[in-house]
Amino acid sequence: MTNRQRKIRSSIRSVTTHGVLILVVLVMLYPLLWMLASSVRPNSEIFTNSGIFVDTFDFSHYPDGWNALQRPFGAYLANSAIVVAGSVIGNVLSCSMAAYAFARLNFSWRPVAFVVMIVTIMLPVHVLIIPQYVLYAQLGWINTFLPLIVPKFLATDAFFIFLMVQFIRGIPRELDEAARLDGAGHVRIYVQIMLPLMVPAIATTAVFTFIWTWNDFFSQLIFLTKPDGYTVPVALRSFIDAQSQSDFGALFAMSVVSLVPVFFVFLFGQRFLLRGIATTGGK
Repeated sequence: MTNRQRKIRSSIRSVTTHGVLILVVLVMLYPLLWMLASSVRPNSEIFTNSGIFVDTFDFSHYPDGWNALQRPFGAYLANSAIVVAGSVIGNVLSCSMAAYAFARLNFSWRPVAFVVMIVTIMLPVHVLIIPQYVLYAQLGWINTFLPLIVPKFLATDAFFIFLMVQFIRGIPRELDEAARLDGAGHVRIYVQIMLPLMVPAIATTAVFTFIWTWNDFFSQLIFLTKPDGYTVPVALRSFIDAQSQSDFGALFAMSVVSLVPVFFVFLFGQRFLLRGIATTGGK
C-alpha cells in the first residue's frame, strides 16, 4: 500500500468518524433545540411542527411565562439560588472534612465507617424520603429550605466524600509531616495545605452539586408544598394543569430561562470539572 493510499484511507476514516460524531451530537441536542424553537412558536404550532426551524416567531411566551404563576418567575429562581448556594457550601465544607478524616486520620472504626459510607451510595432517595419527611415534619421544617440545605452540612453525599478521599490519598504525606514539624495540627493542615491542593475536586463537587440541586424535582416537591417556596423545577410543573389547558409555550420559555444558569456554571466550571475527574480517577 502506497503512502497516498494510506493518506486517502486515513482521511476517509477521519471524515467517517467525525460524521458519526456530528450525527450523534445532533441527535442528543435535538430535544434542546426543539424546546428552544418551541419557546418562540405560537401555541398552535408547537406540537404540529417537529422541526427546529421557526417560521413564525412569537416572543410573548417569555413575558407571559414570567408572570403566569402567583409570583414572578424571578422569585422561583431566587428560591432555587438559595437552596443551591446552601447545598454547594454545605457539600464542599462537610464532604471535604469527612474525606480528610477518612484519608488522613487513624481511628479504630475507620474501615467500617468507610464501608458504611460507600453502601449509602446504593440507597435510592425514595427509600429514605419517608423517614426523612417524618423527621423534618416533627422538627417543623416542612415548607422551609432547611430539609434541602441542612443535610448537606452533615456530609450526606457519599459520592463526593469518596471522590475527595481518592484525591487526598494522591497528595504526598510528606506535606503533612513537614507541617507537623512546624507545629501544625489537623485543622491547620486541612485549611492551609489540603484545601488549596483540592481545588479540582472541590470544583467538581461544586459543579455537580449545583447541577443536581438545581434540577432536583422530587425532593423539592415533597418538602415544598406552598407556592411561595417553590423552586424552579416545582414552579415549571405548575404550568401543566390536568384539568384545564396547559400553556406549553410559557413552559418551554421558562425552561429555557432555567437552563441559562446551568449552562454558564458548566461553561466556566468544565475546566476544573475535567481536571477533578481525571486526577481523581488516576490516583
